Amino acid sequence: MKGRQFLVLALVAMIAACAGSRTRESTGEYLDDMAVTTKVKTALLQDEVVKGLDIQVETFKGTVQLSGFVNTASEKQRAEAIARDVAGVRFVKNDIRVKQ
Repeated sequence: MKGRQFLVLALVAMIAACAGSRTRESTGEYLDDMAVTTKVKTALLQDEVVKGLDIQVETFKGTVQLSGFVNTASEKQRAEAIARDVAGVRFVKNDIRVKQ
C-alpha cells in the first residue's frame, strides 16, 4: 500500500508543477505563448514597412511586449497593429522606441 501512496503523491506533485499562477505560466500557457511569439515575429519580418529584425517580441499569458528601435512613429504604430492582428494575442505592450 505504501508504494501506491507514494506513486499517487508523486503524480499529484508532477501535475501541480505544471500548473500556472499569476506570475508563472503553466506548461500549456508557455507553449501557447511561444507559438504567439513566433507568429508575431514572423508577421513583423514579412512586413515591408516594419524592420522586424530590430524589434524584440516576448509573450506572457497572451500579453505581447514589443521592444527595440524603429526609425519612425508610423513604424512603431504599424508593429503594434501587426501584433494585435495575430491570433492568440490578448494585449500588446508597445515599448518600441523611435530613433532620434
